[in-house]
This record gives sequence, C-alpha cells and structure tokens, in this order.
Amino acid sequence: MAKPESWRLTPSSYPVKLECETRFQDIDINGHLNNVAFAALFENARVRLNHDAGIREHRSADERTLVAAVEINYLGEGRFMKPVMIASGVGHIGTSSWQVVQAMFQNGQCIATCDTIIVSREFGAAKALPVEMRAGLETISAVPVAL
Repeated sequence: MAKPESWRLTPSSYPVKLECETRFQDIDINGHLNNVAFAALFENARVRLNHDAGIREHRSADERTLVAAVEINYLGEGRFMKPVMIASGVGHIGTSSWQVVQAMFQNGQCIATCDTIIVSREFGAAKALPVEMRAGLETISAVPVAL
C-alpha cells in the first residue's frame, strides 16, 4: 500500500464531515474495529454525501448509479466506545463516473482512507452525467490543502 498523500490525512481537505458512534458489534476479537465496520461506516457517509449532492434528484427513471470499485487503506486501529469522524468529498469527476474520497479519524488521527468509484448507467450502458448532477458533485469537491 502506498502512503496516502498528506492532504488526505487532514480533515479540512474534505467539505463534508459526519460523526458516527462505534458499536460493540463492530469489534473483532482484539477489541479493534473490524474491516466490515470500516466499510459500513464509509458507506453510510458516502450515501449521505451523494444525497447532499442531489444525485437521486438528477437521475432519470431508468438511470442507475452503481459502486464500481472500493479501496480501503487501513492506517491505524479503530477502537470501540470512541466515535469516528468521516470526512468526505468528491475527487475526480469523469464523463459517466465520479470518485468519492474519504478519510476516517478517531482521536484526531486518520485511521483509514477510502476511495470509491461510482458509475452512472442507463439501459445497461454507461451514461454521461447530467449537467445538474455534475454541478452538484463539483460543490462538494475535496481539495488538497497547501502544506
């Protein structure tokens, strides 16, 4: 795993933040948040981000948005009984897809990053993003912070 770019480890790089409680069922035998919990927490924040961008409002009835790829990099151990803050934003916006970039923080430390590619499809084929959807995504772009 390549070390994440430094801007990815800074909460202020992301326009949307969501604090989430950890649950007892999220821990493994060692008392750490397990990989499924990380994925679920990132998913919850990603869905909220897409909702805030108005993704569903700008889709036709036959259009679907689908997750094409998810990459989670575990940088530290997460602990139960301490909330996590998930910072999210939009990375690259393509013709028919976009990237959601996220980082999870606990006690001020980045414990994971997540990159997700979401594609827009209609009738089984790629569909160009509508202008309104693209505009909504651009309003929540993650921006590298000058260090």
